[in-house]
Parts: sequence; structure tokens; C-alpha cells
Amino acid sequence: THIHAHCLKPLVPSRVMANWSLTWQHRVQGWRGREDTQKDSNPRPFGRTEVIDNTLNPDFVRKFILDYFFEERQNLLVGSLGGRLEKPLVGIPGKKCGTIIVKAEELSNCRESVMMQFCGNKLDKKDFFGKSDPFLVFYRSNEDGTFTICHKTEVVKNTLNPVWQAFKIPVRALCNGDYDRTIKVEVYDWDRDGSHDFIGEFTTSYRELSRGQSQFNVYEVINPKKKGRKKKYLNSGTVTLLSFLVDTEVTFLDYIKGGHPLCTGNPAQPTSLHYMSPYQLNAYGMALKAVGEIIQDYDSDKMFPALGFGAKLPPDGRVSHEFALNGNPQNPYCNGIDGVMEAYYQSLRSVQLYGPTNFSPVINHVARYAASVKDGSQYFVLLIITDGVISDMAQTKEAIVNASCLPMSIIIVGVGPAEFDAMVELDGDEVRISSRGRYAERDIVQFVPFRDYVDRTGNHILSMARLAKDVLAEVPDQFLSYMKTRGIKPAPAPPPYSPPAQPLQTQI
Repeated sequence: THIHAHCLKPLVPSRVMANWSLTWQHRVQGWRGREDTQKDSNPRPFGRTEVIDNTLNPDFVRKFILDYFFEERQNLLVGSLGGRLEKPLVGIPGKKCGTIIVKAEELSNCRESVMMQFCGNKLDKKDFFGKSDPFLVFYRSNEDGTFTICHKTEVVKNTLNPVWQAFKIPVRALCNGDYDRTIKVEVYDWDRDGSHDFIGEFTTSYRELSRGQSQFNVYEVINPKKKGRKKKYLNSGTVTLLSFLVDTEVTFLDYIKGGHPLCTGNPAQPTSLHYMSPYQLNAYGMALKAVGEIIQDYDSDKMFPALGFGAKLPPDGRVSHEFALNGNPQNPYCNGIDGVMEAYYQSLRSVQLYGPTNFSPVINHVARYAASVKDGSQYFVLLIITDGVISDMAQTKEAIVNASCLPMSIIIVGVGPAEFDAMVELDGDEVRISSRGRYAERDIVQFVPFRDYVDRTGNHILSMARLAKDVLAEVPDQFLSYMKTRGIKPAPAPPPYSPPAQPLQTQI
């Protein structure tokens, strides 16, 4: 669902204009599992609009996209008449603060984006001491005949013949995938006080724009008031489409359908948290099984190299930070996640748990594989399960920075009660990780603490499902960021299977 908002006549002191922005909040409904009935009723920030200066009637451009699930109760607008909701703003006791209008519209599944550039010619002069400072405002028409703002260009100062920068906009934002839906474009002269002067307007459609640069895409800018007032009025200038380039946004599934496998490594760190209970999986086992059982479906051969680190190995007791869980360094591959689990438990019986804990050897191990296949034919996912005590932070940060340009992602699951400050730093969601003055090319690390997903009722299946959902959430975007920056397109999906025709048998 596409959410758009604007404010209507907020009542603030008449001599003071306002700079407006909105912060959306929503009530989080919790985990979408059939067995989970716990809900979080606290509003949480969802998004924030842009700031609009010097106006009492802001019309916000930034939209918010929310997933709609029929089977859940969601406080959205899809049930409102026309998808439109109007509510008074509150917050100052005893004062009227104006009105907020929110509109919702179901988005089409159109995945195209379009890059467009426009220029103006002989636009009306609006400034007394200069020419004009023109900008364009694009509106998408709605089902009820109203218009919703969808894009605003930059201001080009002091010219009647502006050339605006090219901009990219999703087709569903421009016309919701309806190529014949009316698109209205208004031309304004920018004023510092916010009272922008209207120059004129014109209408078009996506289908007309898709013709590209031609005589069909030179639009007369019409000011209806001037036209009705002056008999010899022709127009207030023209706006011309200079370029029109369509790009289809590919998704994670496009690559998967095209046969791009995910290759998954599964290092496990031996600590006292590896208690081998005959009745249930330990935390390491639950994390490994939860994530592995989902991601193994994207690996074509289901053969996983499983490594351990932080142990003394038989027979001489040497400390290793990169050893095969199955005991075969020449062939560390295990058959499926069940094979990894079997090798993991077998290793607990044969090695002696020992520190320190170094991450960099296993990261570099997977990076060597990833570096050999940069053509997008394979993508590697490294799963690290740890208690949070890391001994080679500097080397690990350097390894991650080096790996950020390779086709790989790193998932870190923290188990146990330890503080995971170091893991949060490696995640890089807030501050991009760096080493020796070099920043990671992209964020490739996702960290989650397992304790945040433990079900209070002791339902381990639900705990594992919650963990897997969040721990894998960033992998598709990380995968796409690598493919897009390298210009790697998904291979075409194979044709659907058609069973061979059976010969016609006739019995005589």
C-alpha cells in the first residue's frame, strides 16, 4: 500500500510561516507466525517525510510503502472511502493545529523505472529584478479524479530556458503501472518566502512520454487564468522532453530463477555453550538449523564446507582457527544441513575447546573462494555462530572491508549472555565499517543476538523461525547490490517443464 500525506491549513500565528515534516509511526504487530499471539502495541517510527519550508499547506512528496496482509489486523487506510483519511492534528491543548490528510493506494506489481530529463523554453518572467527560477512538479492522477504529487525537480536559478537534471522515478509512482493514466505537470517560479508563482501547467501520460524525444513531447505551458483573461494569449512557454530511458528493476528471485546459486559456509565456534543435551538442541544447534534449513534451498548441490575455530586438534593439540568439522581438511564438505549438524556434534567429541577466538581466518577462507568467481555465477553466504568474544577485531575488520567487494555476505548469530558490542560494530548498519582508512564498499554483515528471539513459552520451533526471518532479511539486498554495481543481469529463467507427449496406443 502506498501512503501519501499533506496538511491542510494548520492554524499557526499568521506572521510566522512554518517548516513542516512528518514522522510516521505504526504499531508493530509482531512476528507473523501462526503460533504467535504476542503483539507489540508501542508505536515505532516508520519513516519521515522531507521538510517543506515556509508554507501552511505542505504537500509532501515522499511516500511510504507498507505491506498489506489480509489475514492480519493493520491500522491502514485501505478500508477508508476512496483510500482517503482526514484527521485533525492534536498535541497543543486548547488549540486547533490544522488537519492531516492521508491517502492510500494499492500499488501495482510494475517493476519498471524511468529516467527522464526535461528543459523549458521561453517561460514567463516572474521576478521583478530578474527572470524566473523555474521548477517542475509532477502529479499522478487518482481513481477519484484528484491528483497526488509524485516528484519535484530542483530549482534552476535566473533563467527562462532551464535545463533540469535527469531524474529516475518508479513507473508505479508516476502512474501506478497504468500507461494511459493522466500525469499533470505544473511549472513554478521559486520564491524564497515559499509563495511560489504559478507559471502554467500541461498534462501527458506515460504512453505519450514513452515516445521519447520527438515533436509529440513538446508541451505548451498553459496558465488558465491568463488564457481566460487575454484573447491573444498563446502560452507561458514550452517544456520539452529531452530523454526517456526505461529500466526494469530486477529482484533477488530473478537471479535465483536464472540459476544463480548461493554457496553457504557454516563455521561454528566451540565454547561451553555447546552442551550436548540428549533432549534438545543447544543454542548453536538451533541457530545452525534455523538458518541453514532455509538457505540450503538456494544452494544447488546442498554440499556445505563446515569449519570450526577456537580449538585444539588431535593428535598433537595444536590450536586451529580454521579446521574442518568433519575431520577431513581436503574435503570439508557436508551433505546438507543434517550433514553439517552431524559433523558439528562429532567434532565436539574429538576436539578440545580453546581460545582465543579469531574470525579473520574463516572470513578470508570464504573470501578466497568468492574471489575466484566474480562473474555472478555464484554468491557465498558465510554463517558465523559465536558467543561474542572476539580476539582479532582489527584483522576481522580488515577482512570484512576486503571482502565487501566480493560476491559474499556474512551472517553472525550471537549466542549466550555476552555483550555483543563488537558484533554490532561489525554489522555496519549505522556506521560503515572501515580499516586503515578504507571503508567497506558495501554492507555485507548482518548480526543478530539469538537471545532476542527465544520464545518465552519455550517453543523452540518458533524461536528458530523468528531468528531465521531476521537473520536472512538483508541477504537479498546485499546480493542485489553486488549484482547491480557490477552490471550483472539475471540469466533468463528456464522454460517451464512440458512432459513428453505419450504415443497414442490403439487396442484391436
